[in-house]
Amino acid sequence: MAIHHAPPSSPSDSWASPLSIDLLLKVANVTFLHPFVAWMIPLCLRAQVYPWTSPVMQSAILYASLLTLFFFLGILNRQVAYSKPRVVNLGEEVIVITGGASGLGLLVAEVYGMRGATVAVLDIAELEAGEARGVTVYKCDVGDAEQVAKVAAQIERELGTPTILINNAGVVNGGTLVDTSISQIQRSISVNLLAHFYTLKAFLPGMIRSGHGTIVTVSSVLGTTGAARLTDYAASKAGHAAVRGGADAEPVLGAGGGAGGCGEGDYSGGGCGVE
Repeated sequence: MAIHHAPPSSPSDSWASPLSIDLLLKVANVTFLHPFVAWMIPLCLRAQVYPWTSPVMQSAILYASLLTLFFFLGILNRQVAYSKPRVVNLGEEVIVITGGASGLGLLVAEVYGMRGATVAVLDIAELEAGEARGVTVYKCDVGDAEQVAKVAAQIERELGTPTILINNAGVVNGGTLVDTSISQIQRSISVNLLAHFYTLKAFLPGMIRSGHGTIVTVSSVLGTTGAARLTDYAASKAGHAAVRGGADAEPVLGAGGGAGGCGEGDYSGGGCGVE
């Protein structure tokens, strides 16, 4: 790894720094590559009294028709790959939230608890709010596979088979790569990434047996960009997409009926949220 000082940015090219292929493609998809916009062209031509047999009119109709075809083929492709989102009745759902004793996790737990769901929070701390309706706290270090497996069995005995898993737990060290200790890095990777393997191993079998389930991953944009003083955190978050992509591709979990597909079972893979 070469260490060098970045040259000062030139004012002449600063206007182009936000531009990227992803941004241009996103703009194109909601403008001239969108069927609705494309169909405006033949309508405008017709308003100008262009005949239907005009080459310009026929080209515009062909262009709009092709975009419409691709649009619906995209919908069909997603339907075949991931099937329909399952119908969720919160009164019958058992939701497991890791890191739900405070912050975003606590908010999610409180909302689902108030809406009638049975919520199990896995955390090393007590609820920041003291108590919450419909929420049960299980003391658990999600970075410890044995603790996760033990608590998973306890939840199934006491609350029933979990049908929704929200992987939310995370830790931030906030130090430079040089200053962050090996133990801190290991802890960050363990809680932020390895815990996802532990919870999937613990709760997926029950979802597969019951024939339905939902998995939600709370991730971060830093998993795609990285940031100073957050190297270990960003690396752990970058692994989330790989874990979910790999799980979706497995025959029992992907298009054949699993987290991300719906063969004989009824599953939905919640994908990656963004902090």
